[in-house]
Amino acid sequence: MSHGLLSLGIAAGWVWLVIGGDERQLPPPHPASNPTSPVMLAGDWVPDDPHTIDFNGLPLIPSNYVVVSDVRANNGVNQHNYLALHQGQFWLMWSDGPGVEDRVGQRVKFATSCDGRSWSAPRDLTPEPPESGPSSPHYGTRSAEGYRWIARGFWPRGDELYALASLDEAAGFFGPSLALHAFRLVPEDDRWEHVGIIADDTINNFPPKQLPTGEWLMSRRPHNYRETGVFFLRGGVVGLNDWETFPVLGSSSELAAEEPLWWVLPDQNVMALFRDNRRGGFLYRAFSTDNGTTWSRPVRTNFPDATSKLHGIRLSDGRYVLVSNANPKQRDPLTLAISEDGMVFTKLGRLIGGRQVDYPYVLEHDGRLLIAFSGGKQSVELLEVRLEDLDRVSNIHEPLHKSDQ
Repeated sequence: MSHGLLSLGIAAGWVWLVIGGDERQLPPPHPASNPTSPVMLAGDWVPDDPHTIDFNGLPLIPSNYVVVSDVRANNGVNQHNYLALHQGQFWLMWSDGPGVEDRVGQRVKFATSCDGRSWSAPRDLTPEPPESGPSSPHYGTRSAEGYRWIARGFWPRGDELYALASLDEAAGFFGPSLALHAFRLVPEDDRWEHVGIIADDTINNFPPKQLPTGEWLMSRRPHNYRETGVFFLRGGVVGLNDWETFPVLGSSSELAAEEPLWWVLPDQNVMALFRDNRRGGFLYRAFSTDNGTTWSRPVRTNFPDATSKLHGIRLSDGRYVLVSNANPKQRDPLTLAISEDGMVFTKLGRLIGGRQVDYPYVLEHDGRLLIAFSGGKQSVELLEVRLEDLDRVSNIHEPLHKSDQ
C-alpha cells in the first residue's frame, strides 16, 4: 500500500481510505486481527502524502517555557532528557559532555524542582567515566580508548527512585563493554549511590514501565544491534537485574530499528513504535498480545518522522499523546499528536520550532504536561502545557465523519 496516496478518516470503528477520489472502507489496526495495518494518522485534514503537511502551519499549542541548562557557550552537549516525579519533587536528567555528542568523558547530570518551573542548578549524577576525565588524552574525542555515560531515565520502583545510565567505549554506537547501570537515590544524604550493572550488553531507550501482569518492560539494544535487531527485556520484579530478553523479529532486516517506545493499549495488549534509521520518513509499529514475549513484524505506518527520538504516554483521561519531530525533512518543529485508542492519531499540533528541537520526554501531573527537550543537542529546555489546551487542537482538526453503514 503506497503511503503517498492516503487520505484518511475514522467513523463507526472503521478507517476510510481515499485514493484519487475513490473511497474504501478498511478495518482499523488491531494487535491480533490486523497488526499489519499502516494506518496511524487519520483525518480529513491529512493530505494524500503526509510528508506534505504544513508542519509550521499546524495549530500552536500554548505553553510556558523554561531553560534548565545551556552549554552552547562551551560547545558542550545536553541531550537524552528524562523526567520523573518522586515524593512530590520533579527530577530531570540528561547527558552532559565535552562536545556534540557522546564523547569520551560524558557524564549524566540532574536537576530538581518543586513545581516544574523553577529548577536547581545542574549537578553530577554519575562519576567520571573510568580513566576518561578531563586529564585523559582522549577527553572530548570519539575514541575506543575512553568511556562515556549516557542518560537512560528514572525508574520509580516501589518507594525508591533509581537512575539508569549506560557505560561503554565512546568510539561508536555502541562499544563491546556496553552495560546498563543503576544508581539509587539516597534521600537522607541527597546523593546517588551506584548499585551496579542491571543488564549486560544493553542500552535501553526509556526506563522500565509496568505491564498489566505487574512485570516491568523496557527495550534493549545490544552493542551490535544493527546486526541483531532490537529486543525487549521483561522482569525486574525479583531484583534489579532479573530480566528475560525477547527479540523483535524483522527489526534489523525490514527496517533499521532505533529507539523503541511502547505503551499498553486499552485492551491490555502492547504497541511499540520504532524510528527507522534508513531515513524513509515514517514510523514503524509492532504489537504484542502476550506481554512482550512475541511481537508482530514491524510495519511502516503513514505517520511521518524525521528519523528522530520520540516519546509519548497515556493520559489520565484515557487519551494518548505522542511528541515527536513529525516533519520528515528536519527536527523542526516539535509536534504533539493525540489519539483516542493509542493506535490511530487524529489531531496534530505544534509545540515549538524555528530551530532544531528534539529528544522529548513527557510527564503528566495535576492537569498539565511537562515536556523536556533539547535545543540543538546543547540545551535542556522544558514546556508546560495545560491538558485543557489540547482541546484547541481538537477544535481545529476534526476527524472525518461518515454516516453509519
